[in-house]
Amino acid sequence: MSDEEKKVAVKSIDPAAIAMLEKAKFEGVSTAFSRVDSMKPCPIGGEGACCSLCYMGPCRFVGKNQEEMVGICGATLATIAARNLARAIAGGTAAHSDHGRDAANALLAAAKGDAKDYKIKDVRKLIKVANLLGIPVEGRTKEEIAIDVANKAISVFGQQEGEFPYIQRAPKKRQEIWRKHGIVPRGVDREVVEMLHRTNMGTDQDPKHILTGALRVALADGWLGSLLATDIQDILFGTPTPIKTRANLGVMKEDEVNILVHGHEPILSEMIVIASREKEMIDYAKSKGAKGVNLAGICCTSNEILQRQGIPSAGNFMHQELAIITGACDSMIVDVQCVFEALAPLSKLYHTKLITTSPKAKVAGSVHIQFDEHHALKTAREIIKASIDNFPNRIKEKVSIPQFSSELIAGFSHEYIDYMQGGSFRGSFRPLNDAIMAGRIRGVAAIVGCNNARTPQDEATVFLTREFIKNDVLVVTTGCSAVGCAKSGLLTPETMDHAGPGLREVCEAIGIPPVLHLGSCVDNSRILTVLTQMAEEGGLGDDISDIPAVGFSPEYMCEKALAIGTYCVASGCYVIFGVRSPVSASTIVTNAISQGWEEMVGGKLEFEPDNNLMLSKALAHIDKKRDALKLKKYECGKFGADRVLLDMAARRELEKVQRGTPECLANVAAGNAAALREE
Repeated sequence: MSDEEKKVAVKSIDPAAIAMLEKAKFEGVSTAFSRVDSMKPCPIGGEGACCSLCYMGPCRFVGKNQEEMVGICGATLATIAARNLARAIAGGTAAHSDHGRDAANALLAAAKGDAKDYKIKDVRKLIKVANLLGIPVEGRTKEEIAIDVANKAISVFGQQEGEFPYIQRAPKKRQEIWRKHGIVPRGVDREVVEMLHRTNMGTDQDPKHILTGALRVALADGWLGSLLATDIQDILFGTPTPIKTRANLGVMKEDEVNILVHGHEPILSEMIVIASREKEMIDYAKSKGAKGVNLAGICCTSNEILQRQGIPSAGNFMHQELAIITGACDSMIVDVQCVFEALAPLSKLYHTKLITTSPKAKVAGSVHIQFDEHHALKTAREIIKASIDNFPNRIKEKVSIPQFSSELIAGFSHEYIDYMQGGSFRGSFRPLNDAIMAGRIRGVAAIVGCNNARTPQDEATVFLTREFIKNDVLVVTTGCSAVGCAKSGLLTPETMDHAGPGLREVCEAIGIPPVLHLGSCVDNSRILTVLTQMAEEGGLGDDISDIPAVGFSPEYMCEKALAIGTYCVASGCYVIFGVRSPVSASTIVTNAISQGWEEMVGGKLEFEPDNNLMLSKALAHIDKKRDALKLKKYECGKFGADRVLLDMAARRELEKVQRGTPECLANVAAGNAAALREE
């Protein structure tokens, strides 16, 4: 391999990405992978040592005695670093939660009959959410219930005081901690606006007080905006259950119209799925010389339609330009968040039609077809027709689809995780808790978040995932990290061949892979629900902070990731970010978000760019939590024989035997499937 080839290879561990980077280089096209080499990061701003809040500055803190310096207004480095971090968390909260507002508005329109293309698909989830919100359900139609649920959800954004009922979904001990420190969020908009006010020049100038406010605004994301978004999307589009599909650029087809949806909101993409399967659209594609319509996704819109509809993923965040460089992308449909402005000029080099759809987000040089949920299917058909019309414009000599794709299983909602451990009648987190207590499973790791052009694509995510399962740690993943795992073949049951003996035994008994895809980045709220259910099940303490678990965002790049990480910390989790620390210039702030937050809420936030150190810190933390719970010391392959894991045959019989004879119950306890079948 030449030096140039090596330089390309370290940009990504994905062979499809490497192939497209070689093609881009040959065709003289720039991408984020190449631009990152010439655009050096600002070392001052990157460490949190720059303040641009007023126009006396920006004030840059450089030199050996940064902690002793002050800005023109007298602000210390700690105050500046804390304000920068808090503002980023507020920005991430705004993005995630606005997503939830849009979902709530769509549910309201559907329930009123104003958006007739949408249906309430999960009535059970609707009733569950209504009960959580204190909304009556007896003797009412699902539409009447949904109107009240939607209105209640919308109200949280403007709520000024008090607690929203969703806070009660956290463990009781966790709620007490939040109330003690005054960080229970009131309304989403209230917390975002207040944080922007407090971090305005000359307002809040106590770093610790600013960072306490950051916890509060992040909780408004995790336990209000994002959690509502996930629940409402489940109500409208169905709660995910395991589904098989494929991921990577190889899912694109040379002889079909390739339509890629990219962004974060499923309100439009679900309609695109429906329209793309209509005979009228397929016939229209054939009239233009294509064999059909092939739909795939990029980023978190991909995860939304992947986990519910089985639509394949063409890749994660850093694949958006590479998909166009294949020359076979006839249209890329984008909504909001994580969309490169560079897509517009790039699309013109490869015939791709870039179509923006949100009233909040236009890209200069693109085509805008504004989406309206009141005429959702009509808009979707218009977009697909425009995409089909573009198929004959392909530049054939530029078409090259790398033939790399991997099979995956996705769709592990927290409801399904509960079901898969005991069936319809005995769904429970008891088996998972027991497996951790017995030492079969060492602990749990959540690996979530973005790609970052300053690190090799997917490298940290895949390294950590493989090492964790090797060490008997169950992994849950969302967002672009989930797609990275999918592209590397880590989301199939066969992955258990690489897992430690205890984790492998549990996965084989339940019938799951050792890495569970829980959805898009907004679905990190599912992880909070899983952790809460584990705490409430018993045996692993009585709070999230007691559980042997750790969270990661190893390749983060945006404010949303910081908001996610912070609400997980506020919920009691140890969270490690890779890449670099945005507050490394200030030891005061660095210590405040680690030791300070741990003393306050039981969780801590650390930044560690070294993959091996991330792994060792996480395993040490998991073992520390096991010791605190007085669990059996973890030793690979050495776990007690006092608990018998049922195989799938025994578990299916268990569903049928809600009440049985003493002999039947004995067979259940022994995991004797054959005897159960005889009964």
